Amino acid sequence: MLSFITETKSCWQALKEETRPLYIYGMGNGADKIMAVFEEYGIRIKGFFASDEFVRGHSFKGYKVKKYSEVCAEEKDFVIVLAFAAGYDSLIEKIECMAAEHTLYAPDVPIEGGGLFTYEYCLEHAAELEKVYDSLADDLSRKVFADVINFRISGKTEYLKGVTTPKNEVYTDIIRPEGNEVYVDLGAYTGDTIAELLEFTDGKYEKIYALEPDRRNFKKLTFSTEGMENVETFNCAVWDKDTVLMFADKSGRQSAVSQTGKPKEARSVDSILAGGRADIIKMDVEGAEDEAINGAVNTIKAFRPKLMISLYHRNRDIFYLPLKVLELHPDYRLYIRHQPYIPAWETNLYAI
Repeated sequence: MLSFITETKSCWQALKEETRPLYIYGMGNGADKIMAVFEEYGIRIKGFFASDEFVRGHSFKGYKVKKYSEVCAEEKDFVIVLAFAAGYDSLIEKIECMAAEHTLYAPDVPIEGGGLFTYEYCLEHAAELEKVYDSLADDLSRKVFADVINFRISGKTEYLKGVTTPKNEVYTDIIRPEGNEVYVDLGAYTGDTIAELLEFTDGKYEKIYALEPDRRNFKKLTFSTEGMENVETFNCAVWDKDTVLMFADKSGRQSAVSQTGKPKEARSVDSILAGGRADIIKMDVEGAEDEAINGAVNTIKAFRPKLMISLYHRNRDIFYLPLKVLELHPDYRLYIRHQPYIPAWETNLYAI
């Protein structure tokens, strides 16, 4: 079983065994999460650094934040631990250049939920992982699935580099929007995915429903869709039923349902559509994808829409969500693609 998983040692264990100085690249929430795991494993660091152009003499967790060039000048050899997400080409190229000069790990810590994605975790869920692997529709999906898992265990970014494909290929090869469809955008952000979709339909569509809970993002969403016909925008979260949830506005892509925050209306897809059809549903809802699917069961069973679902917010998403879709309709064809991002964010399921 799990012959497609070749990495058995977690990056955390590898870092614990390192004798070279460890430097964390980046600060903020990602560094906080990594430092918490380091404390658990007894891993000691030498310091923090940032890109040269961002260093302004500040400190983080009692360490003076150095420039990358300073660390290179001071240390004969050292290990880089990446502590932030990179989603645009120039930054990814910079990280790849650093990885060519020094050993670099990008540890996987879940965006939502606890626990670590290790080989032992994979063994606990071996049956589910094998079932997803065997259910995927093409060889590229199986390679993406395997390499993303190997990356998440090892923190080795070369696994992602080998399976990264441009986002436009998803639309041209898998989704293939036709321009006469009803599109439901869950986690619409500022309308960026709406714009992507319409690039491939020459701006044509039948109806768009866009849900975005973050109030600042929602303002940008309404501005970007202003003047468009048959577009309904909702400043609400998505859930398995209509309710009120506590929600943390973060003014970015990671606004999410939280134990703290402010009350926010939440809606289900089935409630919003009220029996109407959907042809494409996108779900990027910061760890609430399970609830979003539960709230769209009637729509999915009745209309079999094309599904675009994020697989990277929680540890279990990469196997749990594909299997959940297959339970609703065993005849869905499942594809997995990874778009440019370090770590394994923007790894998505496409069900057709």
